[in-house]
Amino acid sequence: MAAPVVSRMVRRVLRSSIRSCNSGAPVTQPRPGDPSQSAAEELSRRRQFLREHPVPFSAFLTDSFGRQHSYLRISLTEKCNLRCQYCMPEEGVPLTPKVDLLTTEEILMLARLFVKEGVDKIRLTGGEPLIRPDVVDIVAQLHRLEGLRTIGVTTNGINLARLLPQLQKAGLNAINISLDTLVPAKFEFIVRRKGFHKVMEGIHKAIELGYSPVKVNCVVMRGLNEDELLDFVALTEGLPLDVRFIEYMPFDGNKWNFKKMVSYKEMLDTLRQRWPELEKLPEEESSTAKSFKIPGFRGHVSFITSMSEHFCGTCNRLRITADGNLKVCLFGNAEVSLRDHLRAGASEEELLSIIGAAVGRKKRQHAGMFNISQMKNRPMILIELFLMLQDSPPAIPSISSNDSLGVQGLRHRVSFSNQVTTLWAGCRVPQTPPLAQRWPGSGSLQRHYCSHPDSDSNPKCLSPVSRAPASRSGPLPTSDQLTHVDTEGRAAMVDVGGKPNTERVAVASAVVLLGPVAFKLVQENQLKKGDALVVAQLAGIQAAKVTSQLIPLCHHVALSHVQLRLELDSTRHAVVIQASCRAQGPTGVEMEALTSAAVAALTLYDMCKAVSRDIVLEEIKLISKTGGQRGDFHRT
Repeated sequence: MAAPVVSRMVRRVLRSSIRSCNSGAPVTQPRPGDPSQSAAEELSRRRQFLREHPVPFSAFLTDSFGRQHSYLRISLTEKCNLRCQYCMPEEGVPLTPKVDLLTTEEILMLARLFVKEGVDKIRLTGGEPLIRPDVVDIVAQLHRLEGLRTIGVTTNGINLARLLPQLQKAGLNAINISLDTLVPAKFEFIVRRKGFHKVMEGIHKAIELGYSPVKVNCVVMRGLNEDELLDFVALTEGLPLDVRFIEYMPFDGNKWNFKKMVSYKEMLDTLRQRWPELEKLPEEESSTAKSFKIPGFRGHVSFITSMSEHFCGTCNRLRITADGNLKVCLFGNAEVSLRDHLRAGASEEELLSIIGAAVGRKKRQHAGMFNISQMKNRPMILIELFLMLQDSPPAIPSISSNDSLGVQGLRHRVSFSNQVTTLWAGCRVPQTPPLAQRWPGSGSLQRHYCSHPDSDSNPKCLSPVSRAPASRSGPLPTSDQLTHVDTEGRAAMVDVGGKPNTERVAVASAVVLLGPVAFKLVQENQLKKGDALVVAQLAGIQAAKVTSQLIPLCHHVALSHVQLRLELDSTRHAVVIQASCRAQGPTGVEMEALTSAAVAALTLYDMCKAVSRDIVLEEIKLISKTGGQRGDFHRT
């Protein structure tokens, strides 16, 4: 009880002081005949005094673990001018009646109370905060609060270019812009609205007005935009951006699951394969971000690791929702209504007691990603603007090869459009490989398929060979412990950041025993579903490229070559599959080869199951692996 008493005593002394200023900053009375100081100069002088003479931090905003909450996020509205497929239905979400939302006066009253207790940073969120008509006035009113050092906004950027000059003049000094794709057609498909160029214009305007860095928030979701990581990072070469990759987080309605989350370490591994010189920047106190910079680049990149490596121990954030509820943890479902107490006539001291009790109940850390996904929590659109994915990633519409970005109408400013266009200029639709060929042999029709026929390879891709017992060409050095488990027995991704980049090659195989009926139909290409060998080959290649999306702790690998061969074995009524993968990097590609062979085998089963269910998949195995630190492996 001593701390609250001391805090109250300090406030009473300051309020009753002859300085007539809550901050304790001395007020110089103008002498007769002297021109009065402008309000801006006076405010600047008082802010300087506050920085040099801080008062003790409020006990009401200090939790039981000693965390001092100096950062407040205020949602100005539940409404949004976009209709993101992974955030809300096209017609919108049920909104709180206007009478139950905080009024401007209530927002400013609560902000003033929190700032008086030690909050020095306020961020305005939504919904979309910039659709609130009086947002500029709110920023101007907040700017007058003594002790408030930072006023920020998180926006989707649609209205930013139009409002930013007024907002900057009012006192806005920090900007976060949400942008999850650099492809205009994908943007329009995701948000069900046009506006990609408006967002880009807002980014340009922020840079033009001197904001540095301009923070760009990108929620990374597997199957939707994880393939754009390198493109986002490339933007920091010539622009003062802080591109912040955010791990996909669970909230009510977004049907979160582990497979859709791309972890910080996986993203970092992808970046280091392209830029090995990536440098870690020092972390600021209470920062949620792990920041990195590529030498020579103007901007930098950050990772918000809420799921894989939480930062609860240094959390200094509180949130007030648009309907006036205080949330002490973004992932917690406990809320307390400040609006109800405010409208019931609660005094400042009573409000502080309510706030202090809520902060005091804050837990040491959140429940962990798997438990959070099972908790009831309000949708993120009703907490603050965030991007979420529904149960299955939406299919991305085809994009014209003549304008893969749709950027012809974007004005040339700071060469931003040219940079984005350059990033995507190399994207091409893969050419359809040649169809299966017919080969003469011993009076019967022979079919095989090879995804990458070479002049120096066997023209029949997989020659018929007798089966030999499997054996290793030499002992393979093994680890004395599981590498994907940490010291506490939890699943963990291996850090390959320190490993050298070498050429990695792996070959795997599988056998599908079709039975005589299905085998004959495949051999003669008479299946109603189509050419089973072609479909299986394409599936195997595609599977190799997305292995990290199927195997949770498998690193993403930029494959330079995938080859898949299939041959019919008439003696066993079987299809023999061999998959080969190659890459240059710090980790092997055996999982890619095994996944390719296995998925090709599963595809054959799917193509033939209408004819026979007596199909057996067997001998899915690694044939060889080269290029790793533990030596090569060859199965003979």
